[in-house]
Amino acid sequence: MIIGRNAERKELKQVYESEYSEFVAITGRRRIGKTFLVREVFNYTFAFQHSGLAGMKTKRQLKEFQNSLIKYGMKKCRVPVDWFDAFTLLSELLDSKGEGKKVVFIDELPWMDAPRSSLVPALEHFWNGYASARKDILFIICGSATSWIIDKVYRNHGGLHNRVSHQIYLNPFTLNECEQFANNMNLGMSRNDIMECYMVMGGVPYYWSLLKRGLSVPQNIDALFFSRMGKLRYEYRELYDSLFKKPDIYIEVVSILSQKKIGMTRDEIVKSGNIPSGGGISKVLADLESCGLIRRYTSLDDNHSKNIYQLTDHYTLFYYKFQAGKNDFDENFWSSIDNTPTFNAWKGLAFERLCFSHIKQIKEALGIAGVTTNVYSWRTGDDPVYGSGAQIDMVIDRADRVVNLCEMKFSTKEFAIDKECDDDLRHKQGRFVETTKTNKTTHITLITPYGIKENTYQFTPQKVITAEDLFEP
Repeated sequence: MIIGRNAERKELKQVYESEYSEFVAITGRRRIGKTFLVREVFNYTFAFQHSGLAGMKTKRQLKEFQNSLIKYGMKKCRVPVDWFDAFTLLSELLDSKGEGKKVVFIDELPWMDAPRSSLVPALEHFWNGYASARKDILFIICGSATSWIIDKVYRNHGGLHNRVSHQIYLNPFTLNECEQFANNMNLGMSRNDIMECYMVMGGVPYYWSLLKRGLSVPQNIDALFFSRMGKLRYEYRELYDSLFKKPDIYIEVVSILSQKKIGMTRDEIVKSGNIPSGGGISKVLADLESCGLIRRYTSLDDNHSKNIYQLTDHYTLFYYKFQAGKNDFDENFWSSIDNTPTFNAWKGLAFERLCFSHIKQIKEALGIAGVTTNVYSWRTGDDPVYGSGAQIDMVIDRADRVVNLCEMKFSTKEFAIDKECDDDLRHKQGRFVETTKTNKTTHITLITPYGIKENTYQFTPQKVITAEDLFEP
């Protein structure tokens, strides 16, 4: 059963019904469900399917390609001498298939591009010289190494330039989709449970598929991440190795970004680590953004704009908080820290990131789904006139001349705004107006799972957004 992915399923069905050959590229981070989506939409029925091998040389890749050709009907098939030969054999196989649309699915294509491989020019020749000249080929490529597909296919300046007719990027699940997934697996999870799991794993379907019925959330997290045989104990290195051919520089940048929740400028990242300041860092940041691991936003700072890069991948942030640099773990670690100050402090920060993953739902709750917005974080230092500094983690700057200053407060019950909290909210609002010199109306917006308690300060926020809003489709 496919959870969500309605737009992607519709698009794949439409291209299948096209009267012309179509070239589709599907990207998204490791474990996000790319292969599952394609297989389910086409009911595991292909004219040809093949998957690249991680870390293997061209000779071995070609041998496996031969095996796939034999599996899909080529009875007498030699081992291809190179990728040009391999795609010639694929053309011969497709010629033998008769009438009707022929779906060709090549999974993990970036892994097939070993050093000194002729893969890309051979792929160009196959599409331009064979597939595009027909009307019955649906050619689908897929890969976790999103940056490879962007560089070698989308930004190709040779024969593949502008040849991809449909680009599909799979986003992580939303809370709503994770709730559907959990219900489909009969996990018996409350919304508080689902939010905690989301704070750890984000909306990665494969991670959610590993949760076991009958275990509490702390027990599941311990079993997956902290037990000696936990299936996700070593996921971090595997994730970055699968995304990037030379992952060390990416890991260095991500490690630096994990230390500052509001994000850093390019120059701050370079100064904080052993990173060259040349053009390479710009590509690293662009690749991390294209893989959905970081986000780039424009903040207001002294009346001029600059790009801020913020680490947003839930699992990566969880790793750096609780696993990085540790060789051994208490197998009951997560259960043991439940409701401790360390756990509650993490939960507060993780809830803020959860909210950033659901900006569409927040805008819908504010009634501004159709309004153009710029969403960023904001901070300012101490000032001799205006007083102490202030930081606002989510600012929704709207085209309808309103700015929502969003404060996220995680709580397992109704949140009570006391005098200290009220003073803090008003101070942040005042410092934002004074520093930015904005002429827009500013609204204090509180995001807390179970709403606020009725008291003297309940009317300080103009709008309160709850978990019910965040769980909307």
